[in-house]
Amino acid sequence: MFQAIVIDKDSERQQAALQTLEDSQLPAGDVTVRVSHSTLNYKDGLAITGRSPVVRKFPMVPGIDLVGEVESSSHPAYRAGDWVILNGWGVGETHWGGLAQKARLNGDWLVPLPQAFSPRQAMAIGTAGYTAMLCVMALERHGVRPEHGEIVVTGAAGGVGSVAIALLSTLGYRVVAVTGRPGDAAYLQQLGAAEVMDRALLSAPGKPLAKERWAGAVDVVGSQVLANVCASTRYRGVVTACGLAGGMDLPATVAPFILRGVTLVGIDSVMCPREERLVAWQRLASDLQLDKLGQLSHDIGLGQAIDTAHQLLQGTVRGRVVVDVNA
Repeated sequence: MFQAIVIDKDSERQQAALQTLEDSQLPAGDVTVRVSHSTLNYKDGLAITGRSPVVRKFPMVPGIDLVGEVESSSHPAYRAGDWVILNGWGVGETHWGGLAQKARLNGDWLVPLPQAFSPRQAMAIGTAGYTAMLCVMALERHGVRPEHGEIVVTGAAGGVGSVAIALLSTLGYRVVAVTGRPGDAAYLQQLGAAEVMDRALLSAPGKPLAKERWAGAVDVVGSQVLANVCASTRYRGVVTACGLAGGMDLPATVAPFILRGVTLVGIDSVMCPREERLVAWQRLASDLQLDKLGQLSHDIGLGQAIDTAHQLLQGTVRGRVVVDVNA
């Protein structure tokens, strides 16, 4: 028997509840994991509240992240007692996820827990931090270096933004944090932001080309904010896009791309190949200052996940939410 958040749907509505389940109800998979911690991400908030059709099968256990100890395995890479991390792969959408005390998974989706991290620290990073690292790696891959100029991070007080600021500042970049919550300025500066900008300055329709400023960008907002970031990116600058908190649309022109050679790089953390995931987690172990994890994360129990999911979508949650599924 184990506890889990379960999302189900009847003819009228979708609802989420904390339930007690039996091991026999776990889905198919070659690795069974005793979950230690999970997280709450924006996608989890959408799934739990039903605000967006994230869940494709019912009933569903949400949670796109988990860390835990292997209980049993028929996969050649893992054996009982190994500690593993899972991020993405449609877990929490089409396959039962991490907001539970147990999970049964495809071993090909797992990566080993780096020795540098405790289970709790790994989930303070989670998909958000792993995505932020993928963005940083993309900026580096396209040749953006600290001496080239400022990096703008939108949605800065959220999970991806918080970790991106911490990583970029540690690597020597000058980071400008964009947020709609002015009260978070001190928090963002503690993470390493050199400047905090009001999101309103990027939220209204702007010119196809604005004054050049950014050498690079990490954008989690999309829509008009992303369009304006692209319009003000320097010649041959690089913009990484990994979120849609502001909308899926992109009301932009081709001007930044054909007149300034701006590169727009899409970052997909869900189906990212395992080899790149391993590199990202290795880089997190070497480049992320662990003392900043305490600043950018807080803990809740499994029974608090549903209420916190609603708060997350209301924009009142800062940084990363770590879920101790056994608390």
